[in-house]
Amino acid sequence: MLPPVLAKNDKKAYWLIGIFSVVVFAVVVLLGKIQLNIEPGFDVHVFATANAFINALIAVLLVAALVAVKRGNYNLHKQLMMTALIFSVIFLVSYILHHLLAGEAKFGDSNHDGEVDANELLAVGSTRTIYFIILITHIFLAAIILPFILFTAYRALTAEYTLHKKLAKITWPLWFYVAVTGPIVYWMIHPYYR
Repeated sequence: MLPPVLAKNDKKAYWLIGIFSVVVFAVVVLLGKIQLNIEPGFDVHVFATANAFINALIAVLLVAALVAVKRGNYNLHKQLMMTALIFSVIFLVSYILHHLLAGEAKFGDSNHDGEVDANELLAVGSTRTIYFIILITHIFLAAIILPFILFTAYRALTAEYTLHKKLAKITWPLWFYVAVTGPIVYWMIHPYYR
């Protein structure tokens, strides 16, 4: 096992992780309701494409980190998980930029008029239901995963490996699901971008 990188201070960690998680959640929710009416001079959906790529990369990093820890390569595991955290921050910035610049797309809105009429609903059929099931579970888990990720990392950085492992058994599959469903949501919604 690796030595601690941080001195244990649960009270401070709970406060910092709690405040950071609430602030990030509030910013994402508030900015999700705002669209800037500016023309940046490039296709703003490049951010959505980047988000799908970043999420797929995070999923690969999570699998590689799991393999590394199962093989006892704790240094590699730590490096891969820290890289996944860094890419998650990059994803968050790109996600906010996309929503600020592009606004909302509606699944099935093939004529891009902002409404899904009866003919468009008929055209997408049950795919719309599948999309919303994946989207809702993705959004819900993405909304709650941040404090789990941060507490799991905190336990590792303070070398509390028993608690880290216990949290990781919950955090890893949730984070992996969010990372995998992100590109799926993108693949399903991108034909309806304006």
